[in-house]
Amino acid sequence: MVLARGGVTSSTAMPDFADLFAGLPVAALVLDDAGCVTHANGAAELLLNLSDRAMRGLSLEQIISLPPGYAEQRDGRAFASYDCELQLKRGGRLRVDFHDSPAAHGSAWRIVMLYGLRAGHAMPQAAGARAAIGAAAMLGHEIKNPLSGIRGAAQLLSGDVDDRPVLTDLIIAEVDRIAALIDRMQDFTDDRPRELLAQNIYPVLAHAVQLAAAGFARDVTIEERFDPSLPPVRIDRDAFVQVMVNLLKNAAEALDKVEKPRIVIGTAYRHGMSHAIGGGRRAVPIELTVTDNGPGAPADIAGHLFEPFVSGKREGRGFGLPMVEKLVGEMGGLVRYAREGYPPMTVFRIHLPRA
Repeated sequence: MVLARGGVTSSTAMPDFADLFAGLPVAALVLDDAGCVTHANGAAELLLNLSDRAMRGLSLEQIISLPPGYAEQRDGRAFASYDCELQLKRGGRLRVDFHDSPAAHGSAWRIVMLYGLRAGHAMPQAAGARAAIGAAAMLGHEIKNPLSGIRGAAQLLSGDVDDRPVLTDLIIAEVDRIAALIDRMQDFTDDRPRELLAQNIYPVLAHAVQLAAAGFARDVTIEERFDPSLPPVRIDRDAFVQVMVNLLKNAAEALDKVEKPRIVIGTAYRHGMSHAIGGGRRAVPIELTVTDNGPGAPADIAGHLFEPFVSGKREGRGFGLPMVEKLVGEMGGLVRYAREGYPPMTVFRIHLPRA
C-alpha cells in the first residue's frame, strides 16, 4: 500500500533485506563459505574505516586481527569474545565485543557483528573519578542527614521531656543506618578470594527465587526458561545468591508501575563465549539472563549502571549493580545490561565459567 500525505509519498511495504542490513546500527559483515567478506554495512564501514567495496573478497584476517580462539572454532558453532582489543590491518586498534554466528542453520556462510565499546569502557580511571566524586557527594548527604537528626534528638534529651524512649529509638535507628551504609561501602573493598566450587546452579536459583517471591517480588510473575542439560558451574554459593537477589530486586523495583509485571529467568550454554582477563582469555559458556518488562534505565545513565552511586531510582543508593558486577567478576564471569526484543525488555546477562 502506498500512502500520500501532504504531498509526500511513503510506502508501508516491507523493506528488503539489503535495506535492513545496511541500516543496522551495529557493525556487521557477511562471510561466504570461503571466509571472505561479501557484504559490509554502513556501521562496519565507519568502524573499520574501509568501504564495503574495499572489503569485498578479503578474508576477515586481512581486515582485522582475529580474537584468540576464533581460528579454532568448530564449524556450525557460534563464537563470542568480549572486550577484545583488535588490530586494524591498516593501522589503529579497536576495542569491541566480537560475535560470529552461522547465517542460517547448516549454512557455511557466517555473520560477524562487532560491537564497538565506549571510550569510558576502556578507560576505568574515568569511571573511578566519577565514582570518587559520587562517593564524596553521597556520603556527605547520607551521613549529614542522620547526624542532624541525632543532634536534634540529643538536644531534646538534655531538657526535661516525657518522650525519652522515642528519642533514644530515633538515635539508635539513625546510628544503625550510618553503620549499614559504611558496611555496604566496605563490601567494595573486600578483596578476599572467593571459594569457588562446582555447583548445580538450579537449587541456588530456586533459593533466590523463593526469597524474591516471598518478599519484594510477591506481586510479580516470575517465569523460568531453563536449559535442563546445563553442566555444573564454578561459583561461590552465597555470592551467587546475592547476585540473583540484587538483580531480581532491581527488576521488581523497575516494575512498580507496570500493569502486568513479569520477570523471566533463563539459562543456556553458549559455545565459544569468552572474555578478556589478566592478559588472556577465559571461556564463559554458562549464560544466565534476568529479563523484565519494565521501562529500562534512563538513557543518560544506561552506560554507567555498574558504577557505584549511579541509580535511576529516587531513593536508590547505587550499590546493587556495582556489587553484582564485583561478585560476578570475582567468580570469573562478566555481566552486561541491554534493552532487547520488541517490545523492548530489560536484560541483565551473566556469563560464567563451567566447572
